[in-house]
Amino acid sequence: MRLKSQHLWKEGAAAQQLLLPPQASLILDDIVKKRKVRIEEKKSHVSLEEIMERVARSAPPARDFKASLRHKGRVSLIAEIKPASPVKGKMRENFDPMAIAGAYEEGGASALSVLTEPDFFLGSTATLQELRQKSSLPLLCKDFFIDPYQVYEARALGADAILLIAAILDDRSLNELLELSHQLGMTALVEVHNQDELARAISAGAGLIGINNRNLRTFHTDISTTMELMPMVPPGATIVSESGIKCGHDMKVLRELGVHAALVGEALVTSPDIVAKTRELVAGGNAGVIDQRIIAQG
Repeated sequence: MRLKSQHLWKEGAAAQQLLLPPQASLILDDIVKKRKVRIEEKKSHVSLEEIMERVARSAPPARDFKASLRHKGRVSLIAEIKPASPVKGKMRENFDPMAIAGAYEEGGASALSVLTEPDFFLGSTATLQELRQKSSLPLLCKDFFIDPYQVYEARALGADAILLIAAILDDRSLNELLELSHQLGMTALVEVHNQDELARAISAGAGLIGINNRNLRTFHTDISTTMELMPMVPPGATIVSESGIKCGHDMKVLRELGVHAALVGEALVTSPDIVAKTRELVAGGNAGVIDQRIIAQG
């Protein structure tokens, strides 16, 4: 299924404003500072009470994001709508999020991740809202959540899940935002990168845990992070491996580890054939598909 976008992203003023701090270790701090400014700007135009009223009045029912990732013998693919990154700049010329989402769906993705952070990743809440109307796949709102206002806004726009990054939240905030997401019927993907963050996520009651192979302080990526933290995740939790997943073989490795899902953005968005790349990753995560190919080749 191909979807036409009302928000065709092109190089222009927004791209020229993409912020690229000279030291990678400062990027995360700068993103959080900018999000705080943006949130206050939004509150000055639309109050928290108004957003809460929108949720109660017109938010579409939340779909079960976590259930869409649990399939025996398969690593489900969460395909990301990622216009840019603060390190590598824009991902693709003439970025059309609706066309990309259609390619993901055609290729067999189980869910979509939608970046909505506008200053460093050139994301847009308008993309999330439009995708809720045009795509049948569950939607993860991927942003830097630090305020309850953002959680209500994501639900009002139609998100089925949100991303909570342990590295930018203290225990109180993590618990508060996690509980709020559940109250609104959404799933929270709690992202961790090390043992301490994993312990905090477990203590908060996270049932969907994302192991980020990218260090958000250095932006170095190493898929072995998933291998190291997997044994510490309690039974029953749903595990998502994030970042650094580039090919079908990587998906096969994750499947053998017992990972339930993989979140992939850059490898898909930068591919010359997004449908084919999506199918490659889906096949790599599917035990039946891989085994049949091995038998056929033998």
